[in-house]
Amino acid sequence: MSVISSVPLFKGLAQNQIEKIGKLAVTKDCKKGSTIFSEGDEGDGFYIVAAGRVKIYKISLEGKEQILHIFGPGEPFGEVPVFSGSIFPANAQAIENSSLVFFPRDSFVKFISENVSVVMNMLAVLSMRLRRFTVQIENLSLKEVPGRLAGYILFLAKEQQNEDLIQLNISKGQLASLLGTIPETLSRIFFKMNELELVEVEGRNIKILDLQGLENLAEHGKI
Repeated sequence: MSVISSVPLFKGLAQNQIEKIGKLAVTKDCKKGSTIFSEGDEGDGFYIVAAGRVKIYKISLEGKEQILHIFGPGEPFGEVPVFSGSIFPANAQAIENSSLVFFPRDSFVKFISENVSVVMNMLAVLSMRLRRFTVQIENLSLKEVPGRLAGYILFLAKEQQNEDLIQLNISKGQLASLLGTIPETLSRIFFKMNELELVEVEGRNIKILDLQGLENLAEHGKI
């Protein structure tokens, strides 16, 4: 109940509505590396991350993985099939030991048909997701890898509300997949950015040394 009441998706709901939603929910624990659903599975409901992290990804015909999203505590995923009544369009896997809250499609659709405010909240979440995804597609198609990395660092700085020091919440291998490159290339770019005194990298900690320089790199995309 504490997880449900803190999720932006259910913001503004009365306590009795929160309690009704709680009765629909099913909790699931997933070990690191376990599959939550696969591309093509029936979209029988959606999830909210209570603890841990989940990656949404696709696999190319050549076997290359492309991470589309990484979701952490409080974030919903797999919600689009709830409305379309279709299959899951990608794969979901726990990248940490995770606790999830699952909402079966049929009972949740019945609930939101009687609670329009939840629909509006879901539209807001999906709109934000679409904007983020649009930026990701633009970066992958139009920018060189250094620009994508600089843009992601700036995104984390804004998300973590810290323009001096940020922390990667995923491994560098996962970051490489998210940015559409390989770990070796990512390491070379981090080294070059370090040489240019744009950032200083130690493990998963990234100290921002030149914010303006990072912004220029994110815009122009080349070192």
